[in-house]
Parts: sequence; C-alpha cells; structure tokens
Amino acid sequence: MGKLSGKVAFITGASKGIGEGIAQVYARHGAKLVLAARTAQTEALAEALRAEGADASAVLVDVTDQASIRSGVGRAIEKYGRIDVLVNNASVCKLGGFLEQSDADRDIHINVNVKGVWDTTKAVLPHMIAQKYGKIVVMSSVTGDMVADPGECAYAMTKAALVGFTKALAREVAVHNITVNAICPGYVMTPMVSGMAAQSCPSDPQSVIRCIADAIPLQRLADPKEVGELAAFLGCDESSYLTGAQFVIDGGSTLPETMTMGI
Repeated sequence: MGKLSGKVAFITGASKGIGEGIAQVYARHGAKLVLAARTAQTEALAEALRAEGADASAVLVDVTDQASIRSGVGRAIEKYGRIDVLVNNASVCKLGGFLEQSDADRDIHINVNVKGVWDTTKAVLPHMIAQKYGKIVVMSSVTGDMVADPGECAYAMTKAALVGFTKALAREVAVHNITVNAICPGYVMTPMVSGMAAQSCPSDPQSVIRCIADAIPLQRLADPKEVGELAAFLGCDESSYLTGAQFVIDGGSTLPETMTMGI
C-alpha cells in the first residue's frame, strides 16, 4: 500500500508541469485522482494514468470561474463522496516591467494565483470540515516571499500572498483536523519556465535555462516529480503534525550570498 492509498486528491493545474508531476507521484502512492484543469490535455493524462492502473478522472475547471470550480468539486464529491487532499497548483506567470504591465496582466495573476486558490479552497473546505479531515497543499514559490528578479512584480506579489493565506487558514481550520501547508519551489523544468526563458531571451531560451542551472548549487532545475514527492508527503498522514508551514524545494538556489565570494 502507498502512503496515499484510499485518499481522494483534487489537483488543480494538473494537465502539465508541476501539476502533472504531482498527479504521477500521487498515482504511484495509491491516491484516487481528480485532475482539474482548463484543457483536454487533462483527460489524456487521466487516461494515461488509468492505463497504468490508477483511479484517475479529469474535470474541466477554470479556477478564475467560481461556477466552474463548484462544478468540478461537485463531480469529485459525486464520484468519490469525499476529498481528502486539495492541491492548489494552478498558476500563471507573465514577465513584464512594473510600469509596462497592464491592469489585465496584473489581474490575470491575481485571478489565477490568488483568487483561484481562495475560491477552490472555499469550494472544497466544507466537505473536509464535514468529514473532520483534510490536507490542503498550496503551491507558492521562493519568488516573492524570499527572492525576486526584474519583471516579476505581479507573480511575486501573488505568490507571497499565498504564504500569508497558508498560515492564516492553517490557524483557522486546525480545530477541524485539517492541515494547510505551502510548497515554495525554485526553478522547475516546466512549460512555464520554458515560456519565461523564451520571454527573457527569444533568440536563445536555452541559454537562460543553462544560466539558471549554473546558479543553483545542485547545478540543475528540479524535475516536477521531485516537487510531487514533497506534495505527497504533505498530503499523507506522515505529515500529520505539520501545518501553517512553508517548504522550500529549490536545489539550494536561495543559499548563495554572492556569486563571486568564497573558496
């Protein structure tokens, strides 16, 4: 039996990147999966996981649309009767200078990264309270709360907000035997990071990836499944006494004080 055997997990942004990695790891650990995302690619992932023996289904969910969220959560409850783990993973990042970014650029970050987490949690939480059990995993970032690069004001603002959300909600729902924890990844090899690299250097995106890796003590970007393993730990009963915490998984990228000093 896996550490998530019998647990029903609702994962947003599950069609690619970190969300796909989390889904694959959760499946390996025995969870029953409801994969929520906006694209048909989500069903393809669910089908692939079912072919490997997992209990996985896909629901089309837009986290900027409350009715869509409620529908997806409702389908999960209809099928499984409960949601034990919520992984709030859906996220966007569009680089741009503070003075150049439009209100629409700002708002899409807020609508997906903050309001999406808020609204999805609000839809799931009553079911967790009713069953007196739940694990909520929030995908924040080292960006915003710890570090930032030029052009990341909108993204950094929203990811830092999720740390405050995690702590406050954890305090509020602890009485219901529900834990809330945040994961703060550094750079992970995902379509989002590839897109950011292309925005940073359209002529040679791979040079950006190489420079990122060179600055990380472990000399590489993370694999999404490595983040998935941390999410699996926070979603299982082994993490029963952890709540309101943030867990950095960045290959040591936030460790260096400088890039030139030292032996």
